[in-house]
Amino acid sequence: MTDGTDGRDDSSSRLARIERLLEDSGRDVVPAWRRVTRGETRWAVAAVILLAVFLQLMLPHRLAFRPYWLLPALELALMVGLFVANPRRIEPGTRWLRWPSLVLTGVISLANSWSAARLVVGLVRGTEGLDAGPLLLTGGAIWLTNVIVFALWYWEWDRGGPMARVMAQRQYADFLFVQMQSPETAPPDWEPAFLDYLYLSFTNSTAFSPTDVMPLSRWAKMLMMGQSSVSVSIVVLVVARAVNILR
Repeated sequence: MTDGTDGRDDSSSRLARIERLLEDSGRDVVPAWRRVTRGETRWAVAAVILLAVFLQLMLPHRLAFRPYWLLPALELALMVGLFVANPRRIEPGTRWLRWPSLVLTGVISLANSWSAARLVVGLVRGTEGLDAGPLLLTGGAIWLTNVIVFALWYWEWDRGGPMARVMAQRQYADFLFVQMQSPETAPPDWEPAFLDYLYLSFTNSTAFSPTDVMPLSRWAKMLMMGQSSVSVSIVVLVVARAVNILR
């Protein structure tokens, strides 16, 4: 009886080891960004949105959407609502929160686009930029908010958004990260998160072109082209006006 029991135990142990090896092999073959995984946390997104709200409130009121506090207050209300509804991870069970998240990104975009347009028009007409220091700070705040805005759009739309990426619903990526091309350079559980899209947005705004992250879909290319156009307009006009004042 003992020998029979030991034999069954050995067989069960061998079967368990084979199953673990098969699971490990599957994880090695299929990268994390192509399979179902846990959702990312909201902390990084919330912190960056708070920074955007702060930058908008620090702008001169003449450049803000009237009343100047309306859109930042709406952004804070939406962000707090999203965080209270789902304070931990972005999971498929919270799919209904996608629309409020898109509205929040749209409101931030509207507020910054309004300020950028008023600044550019003021610079062209000569009514803005009477002092180089405040002008550089204002232009820098709008430029940095623009980086945040496009990072949010990239994060919201790449492969259907964060919830769709968790479920690996789309096979083809809209943005090709280095870790996707060379999986051996990253841990096996690597997948793009918000900070990766923030880096993408920052480098696109500084280089005015793709760097190490390539846009693959047409909408991604058009969005990056639009960001580069806005960024170069702000930088050229603000710097040129500041240099002219200092002379």
